[in-house]
Amino acid sequence: MRTGVIAKKMGMMRLFAEDGRHIPVTVLALEGCQVVGARREEKDGYFAVRLGAGARKAKNVNKPQRGEFAKAQVEPKARVAEFRVENEDGLLPVGAAISADHFVAGQLVDITGHTQGKGFAGAMKRWGFGGMRATHGVSITHRAHGSTGNRQDPGKVFKNKKMAGHMGDRQRTQQNLEIVRTDATRGLIFVKGSVPGSKNGWLLVRDAVKVPSPEGAPFPGAIRNDNEAPVVEEEIVAVEATEAVETPAVEAAAETPVAEAPAAEAGEEQKEG
Repeated sequence: MRTGVIAKKMGMMRLFAEDGRHIPVTVLALEGCQVVGARREEKDGYFAVRLGAGARKAKNVNKPQRGEFAKAQVEPKARVAEFRVENEDGLLPVGAAISADHFVAGQLVDITGHTQGKGFAGAMKRWGFGGMRATHGVSITHRAHGSTGNRQDPGKVFKNKKMAGHMGDRQRTQQNLEIVRTDATRGLIFVKGSVPGSKNGWLLVRDAVKVPSPEGAPFPGAIRNDNEAPVVEEEIVAVEATEAVETPAVEAAAETPVAEAPAAEAGEEQKEG
């Protein structure tokens, strides 16, 4: 069992397959997804990885979380979540940043998020009721949900009756969604189809629980190493080469003004005369 990731929903687009078919995908971005803590069986009774994503101002973070972020030496996060793992082998070092290569193309994942809120909705929109007849004596109640209770016995409306009310904004998990492609450089994950939630909403992405573990997936996770900078060596070499080439020119330029100084002074005396 591996840890999941916290991703942000960026929107939808399409990708073209090799045979020319276009695949509708949802783009998920990993924005500063780091390990901020761990839960161990000796102290907490279970093993879990605590992840944080996004960024938030320190003044908007409560003191307990501020202390947790300071202990982990990471910036305050906008979203924090726990992912259960089977044993200590599934834990990741605190402060490690997870890469998009944590998932492999073709594997299935379960994505949890909050659905889009629709506000107060009527019974027809919320539950798919057919409504009342449009003619023959029905007046102004075409979209009404009808009666809601019985007679004096039981004399009440039962709980969970399908009526008008708040629609959407519920936590939902969509299972067995396919990973089409990943981009570790930009931290993007392309998931086939739609996922719950609005744009810029936070989602929890885990390995699918109804299928076997994917082959080739890194265990316990793919860690992004920002310290790898091969370009720095090239820059140092370029600087050394530049200094080696420009050194004689600089020396010659430094000697030239000394030799031409009398001529310049003579020209100034002629102008004054």
